[in-house]
Amino acid sequence: MTPVNDSAVNAPGNDAPAARQRVAVTGSSGLVGSALVRALRADGHQVVRLVRRAPAAEDEARWDPSGREQEVNAAALAGCDAVVHLAGAGVAERRWTAAYKRTLRDSRVLGTAAVAAAIASLDAPPRTFVCGSAIGYYGDTGDRPVDEDAPAGTGFLAEVCQDWEAAAGPAREAGVRTVLARTGLVVARSGGAWGPLFPVFRAGLGGRLGSGRQYWSFISLRDHVAALRFLLREDCPLSGPVNLTGPEPVTNREVTRAMGRVLRRPAVFAVPAPVLRLVLGEFAGDVLGSQRVLPGRLLAAGFSFAHPGIEEALRAALAEPR
Repeated sequence: MTPVNDSAVNAPGNDAPAARQRVAVTGSSGLVGSALVRALRADGHQVVRLVRRAPAAEDEARWDPSGREQEVNAAALAGCDAVVHLAGAGVAERRWTAAYKRTLRDSRVLGTAAVAAAIASLDAPPRTFVCGSAIGYYGDTGDRPVDEDAPAGTGFLAEVCQDWEAAAGPAREAGVRTVLARTGLVVARSGGAWGPLFPVFRAGLGGRLGSGRQYWSFISLRDHVAALRFLLREDCPLSGPVNLTGPEPVTNREVTRAMGRVLRRPAVFAVPAPVLRLVLGEFAGDVLGSQRVLPGRLLAAGFSFAHPGIEEALRAALAEPR
């Protein structure tokens, strides 16, 4: 496990005043990206949103992560203090056909390579590059808790995450502080992988998946955005892989019970593993897999979670504005 290091002594607090920055964000229309943009603006930062269409507002600039040339408007990054790269096709949006697996990989690896190359091409690159990644990097960890010191796992998502993170190399080699934000399951009512669970459980149809013994490493949307803001601070000491998960991962069975309690609905149903495999195909292996991932480096750097427990995270999600 990552020990608490000396950087924690002088690390910035979550709510310490931050210098105003100009921040470019990809994936700004997604669940996390849109919340981050709102938070950054509330903090007084200037935000440039990289979009995949013709810009329609002064704060937008075009990029084309799916095009043959992997076009990124490097001029839009000039003068930015930081870049946050969150774009990527949704893992749970479609069945994993061979074509969609290519889409999942290319949307992350090629897009990251394009952004990193654009950053590295600048005469005065941004100080910080926060590149999205995922705890899929670790593969199935079973009951074993892991932090950022753990090696890469095996399987499709683990391989994608390794290539995804490697694609950020040009920015790091250009001297930019590069953070690989390995995200867990974001607890939010308004979207992401967790969003569809709320109406199912509210209808009284929720239940455990498979055995229910697999660990889910979650983080509330508010804590996720707060962690990204923490990583963007000029005085943040972190670089390299950082797990964006809460400090108390729980099993799917515990998640099921907590959802039932918070929503005041029975949660007695169960979806057997063979049914999940029939419905979800290859992705079922990741739903049934166990990842007990801890945010070792965030905690060592002094970050404080607002919603460390699953019930706190669920109640925070229910309090989200519609």
